[in-house]
Amino acid sequence: MHATLPVPVRQPTRKMAVEAAPSDPRRILTPSALNRLVRELIEGALPMIWIEGEISNFVRAASGHWYFSLKDAAAEVRCAMFARENARLRFRPGNGTKVLARARVSLYEARGSYQLIVEQLEDAGEGALRRAFEQLKARLQAEGLFDAARKRTLPAFPQRIGVITSASGAAIRDVLSVARRRFALTAIEVLPVLVQGTEAPAQIATMLRRAGAAGRYDVLLLTRGGGSLEDLAAFNDEGVARAIAASPVPVVSAVGHEIDFSISDFVADLRAPTPSAAAELILPDGDALARTLAQAAANVRNHWLRRGRNATQALDQLAARLNAQRPRQRLAAGGERMAALHARLLRAHALTRERAGARLAQARMRLLAQSPQARIEPALQHTADLQRRLCAAWQLGNERRQERMEALARALNAVSPLDVLKRGYAILFDETGTVLRSVRAVAPGASLRAKLADGELALKVNAADTQP
Repeated sequence: MHATLPVPVRQPTRKMAVEAAPSDPRRILTPSALNRLVRELIEGALPMIWIEGEISNFVRAASGHWYFSLKDAAAEVRCAMFARENARLRFRPGNGTKVLARARVSLYEARGSYQLIVEQLEDAGEGALRRAFEQLKARLQAEGLFDAARKRTLPAFPQRIGVITSASGAAIRDVLSVARRRFALTAIEVLPVLVQGTEAPAQIATMLRRAGAAGRYDVLLLTRGGGSLEDLAAFNDEGVARAIAASPVPVVSAVGHEIDFSISDFVADLRAPTPSAAAELILPDGDALARTLAQAAANVRNHWLRRGRNATQALDQLAARLNAQRPRQRLAAGGERMAALHARLLRAHALTRERAGARLAQARMRLLAQSPQARIEPALQHTADLQRRLCAAWQLGNERRQERMEALARALNAVSPLDVLKRGYAILFDETGTVLRSVRAVAPGASLRAKLADGELALKVNAADTQP
């Protein structure tokens, strides 16, 4: 069992590290909370991987989910594949089957053990083809051949379509059937090539170049029926991909069934899930178009009839109103009013400009009087004075605090019992550690301790002499 792709491990972020090892020693995690935290860390740090191994301990649950282990000679790992994913498989694996799995690493919280959630499973015999497919796909994608920006829009009404496929395959029959039903006005030309085998890629690439150079096709359709990854190898060829990218004519790719994806699908200007769907996407719906045209023609005819009737009625009404309102006299009066208004407008414009100029001059004088530069320099000087005063005050306060600390140290040393002991005195303690203040508290034969400046002495009382 080995992973076919490197698995970069992301270092935990600061937030993740804090959650995993809380600084508060009193915080207590439950097993479920700890497992949930570990699962989030694992799923956030590890990407999707490909792994190859042999299936063992295979179980089909009543829910439809599969549970199994992938193993090699040295290790094994638990896996789960849910019903939604395993329903799409074309083969049924079992114990001993060698497979290639695409999975993400997770944690099964109930047992606290890590497992792989498998999303795609292939027979190991297709593993080399799959790896070659993924490597070519990554390289062409890095070159920009899959970019949406380079995809071209198909013409709405293509006059001639070139179909690059096998002349005897089911794909061309499906395309022709849909074309006859959908839009029979478009010419369909079959450009026969091999779609499987070692010679197929070269034939397909050559036909793409010839069809593009011919200048007679509006769209090229590259298609074939479904099959295994090996059957579709011709459409995963780098030469075919580059011929599609270099084609001056828009290319539609419809290879295999809806779940199949090929390199030609990614490079083409449009990908269709099936040959029939490709014909549906390329060709307009003739019946719907005919209905739309008929309805549009009827709408145009009715529209112009209504507009003609309405225009005639409106002209009659306008002529009657025009004759009743004597327009020439009204136009002459309106012209005189317009000339008077124009003269007033010119005078008002000149007055407005004069007033605006005066206001602008006043504003300029006020701005010069309140120049920020004149206010900034005193403020900077005041700031410098405040800074010097602050430094002097801080230094003076620091000196005073230093003097006070030295005075307190001298006072503390003056009353310190340790200094007294250095002058030859001692402190006596009885057997309980109590300081003796009177000889009356000591009986003959009692054991005492005398603390001196450089240590302690053990004493024994022979007699007690009480002074009067």
